[in-house]
Amino acid sequence: MQSIDRAMNVIKVLVSNSSENWLSITELSQECELPVSSMHRLLKAMSKHGLIQQDGQSKQYGLGNIWLENGLRMYDKMDYISQIRPELERLMNKVEESVYLSQPIGMESLVIERIDSEKSQIRVYDQLGSRVPMHIGAANKVMLAYMPYNQAKKIVDALLPIQERAAFWDILQETKKKGYGISHSERTEGTCSVAVPILNHFGEVHGAVSIGFVSFNLTEDRLEFLIENVMETGNRVSSKLGYRGVNE
Repeated sequence: MQSIDRAMNVIKVLVSNSSENWLSITELSQECELPVSSMHRLLKAMSKHGLIQQDGQSKQYGLGNIWLENGLRMYDKMDYISQIRPELERLMNKVEESVYLSQPIGMESLVIERIDSEKSQIRVYDQLGSRVPMHIGAANKVMLAYMPYNQAKKIVDALLPIQERAAFWDILQETKKKGYGISHSERTEGTCSVAVPILNHFGEVHGAVSIGFVSFNLTEDRLEFLIENVMETGNRVSSKLGYRGVNE
């Protein structure tokens, strides 16, 4: 019981810190009032089970991805999903394409919801629970574009070779300027996606809504239609999460 209590105390401390402020073993020891040696053994055991993770460069600790992964098994009970799903369904019915909801988890994103359109003859299919490296796809690029610079830089530097970073930053800058991301044939030839960020009441990136579609016979008018509707959906979802815009 003592080990469980100590582990939950570590989790509570990490939860109270944002993703940008991971803690060192010394800081965790002070917060949890445990010797560094005891904390080291505890963190090693927690890491083994995916409860926490350690950044390879800073050696600091943050929450493990298992919390989100296990939460997906109960996604239909989550208030987050229950708030957003009606908006995703509305978007799917209007554009008649597959619609996705993604969330960032470290160097990857996780597809946490997918709503398919039966009216679409050819579907772009990303399995629920799929992991996608954060530098690939419209949803991931738009999330990176709206993240704080230091957080996004850490991801970009880890995933891209140095000679590709400048051009990628130009894409992110243009993405944020437009307010949406777009991707052409990055994962599957002949497919495209458009995406917008989901922002919470602090203006922080909470995820992304995207539409997946095939590029065959895609017209400029059709693309503008998809972009307009995904942006409207993103604004409504962010509003539901308390986001009131940059002027508040």
